[in-house]
Amino acid sequence: MAGVSDAAAPGSGGEGRRGGGGSPEQLQQDGCRGEPKTLWGSSELRPPPAGPGQPSPHQRTETLGFYESDRGRKKKRGLSDLSLLRFISAELTRGYFLEHNEAKYTERRERVYTCMRIPKELEKLMFFGIFLCLDAFLYIFTLLPLRVFLAMFRFITLPCYGLRDRRLLQPAQVCDILKGVILVICYFMMHYVDYSMMYHLIRGQSVIKLYIIYNMLEVADRLFSSFGQDILDALYWTATEPKERKRAHIGVIPHFFMAVLYVFLHAILIMVQATTLNVAFNSHNKSLLTIMMSNNFVEIKGSVFKKFEKNNLFQMSNSDIKERFTNYVLLLIVCLRNMEQFSWNPDHLWVLFPDVCMVVASEIAVDIVKHAFITKFNDITADVYSEYRASLAFDLVSSRQKNAYTDYSDSVSRRMGFIPLPLAVLLMRVVTSSIKVQGVLAYVCVVLFYCGLISLKVLNSIVLLGKSCQYVKEAKMEEKLFNPVPSASAGKPAGKPQSMFKSTHGFSTDENGSTSVTNQPVHQKDSPPSLLVTSNSDQFLTTPDGEEKDISQDSSELKHRSSKKDLLEIDRFTICGNRID
Repeated sequence: MAGVSDAAAPGSGGEGRRGGGGSPEQLQQDGCRGEPKTLWGSSELRPPPAGPGQPSPHQRTETLGFYESDRGRKKKRGLSDLSLLRFISAELTRGYFLEHNEAKYTERRERVYTCMRIPKELEKLMFFGIFLCLDAFLYIFTLLPLRVFLAMFRFITLPCYGLRDRRLLQPAQVCDILKGVILVICYFMMHYVDYSMMYHLIRGQSVIKLYIIYNMLEVADRLFSSFGQDILDALYWTATEPKERKRAHIGVIPHFFMAVLYVFLHAILIMVQATTLNVAFNSHNKSLLTIMMSNNFVEIKGSVFKKFEKNNLFQMSNSDIKERFTNYVLLLIVCLRNMEQFSWNPDHLWVLFPDVCMVVASEIAVDIVKHAFITKFNDITADVYSEYRASLAFDLVSSRQKNAYTDYSDSVSRRMGFIPLPLAVLLMRVVTSSIKVQGVLAYVCVVLFYCGLISLKVLNSIVLLGKSCQYVKEAKMEEKLFNPVPSASAGKPAGKPQSMFKSTHGFSTDENGSTSVTNQPVHQKDSPPSLLVTSNSDQFLTTPDGEEKDISQDSSELKHRSSKKDLLEIDRFTICGNRID
């Protein structure tokens, strides 16, 4: 025993005894007394001395006592509380730098600015397009009767001048006479349609049934507009086609009866629309009118979440212009019918005014929201509406040329799907049934009103032509107005007749320059001879000079073919421009 004690003594006194092994019970008792027991018992296992800046080994010792364990738990709780406070303070004072993602935030800001610009640019396009439709609509009531009178006068006095020309009448005069005859025949046919019976028949239906009827009428109106202009164009070309050509049609008379039937049915369709709107105006709780106006917001759901290109958006913009102008005429018809029922009491006009404002405001709001989100989802800038306006202006300017291939009203019909003949027939029917003309003074008022319409038409045409020239010049499209007419003689034998050049809207021109109501074709440079020549006034030019720059010399033929296919698809699926093959 003494030897053992003596052996332990050189180990620095009591440290050797504390650093010895000992039994577990002794270690536990020592731990209960609060005496720390280190695990570094011998000099061989003793840790190296602490360097500068490092904690001493005694600060990093692990204790086995219960009291030291409780202190460690309390210390850990304090550290956890301090960590929560640090987290909260870090969240409250945390910063970040947006300039690290500058491009993304700049793009988002431009999208906001684009959405803010959409209402202004869209309404500028709508304003210009509505006046284009108004010009074509006033033409039916003002200049068309005068042109028909001049054509009939030429036809009657033709024997006095002799038959010096192969044609009795010019193609434009033949088309004017056909329009006038169709207008008169359909006007008299509309007298056999009882408006009052139709009103009471519609009013007796339930609200849900009327809502379904109104939706069906909107779809039918678009289908009629799409197919109706083809029927009229087929009639015009059949009546003015040169007689030496091989007859590949059924004749002028069947085409004429088809055109009369179409205009009559389309006029009845618009009358049913106006009657349904009139019933909604006269309903007591206005529930039907509210449901009909909410139907416009359903259009947002069907349009916003679809992929749109610039050409598709242009077609939809033209459709919206036509729809808005048609609604204005329908509101005019509803107001005339209501004012007639209340003996033209001006006080009743103020009763109708809130409903009229609600219809117009809902239409404008739906168009703005629809176009704003379509441009946002498809990354289309607001400047595209200026290009659309320039394209419509190009149609107007090209139709005013000396050698124009189409009448302006027909150009608007093909571009926007707005056919003024059925709407004019219905308006004439409503006005003549609502207003009674009796006495000399009444006829004088009618003459003065007609002179006022002519003045409005001339003023509107002058202003539109000036603004159209300005828009075409700003878009740098004026040089396209002076392109030469392509010749069909390239690559053809001398003895064979010349082939016709078809524009995208289906009318043809022969070698002698005899033209029907068509748009002016434009020659495409570096393209192979083809029977199909696209029309500049019919195709949409988002970038006037961009297409020529993109076409390379190696694959020019293939790219020209693909562009023509694209143009045919644009004209085929829009509601306003179908070719006649």
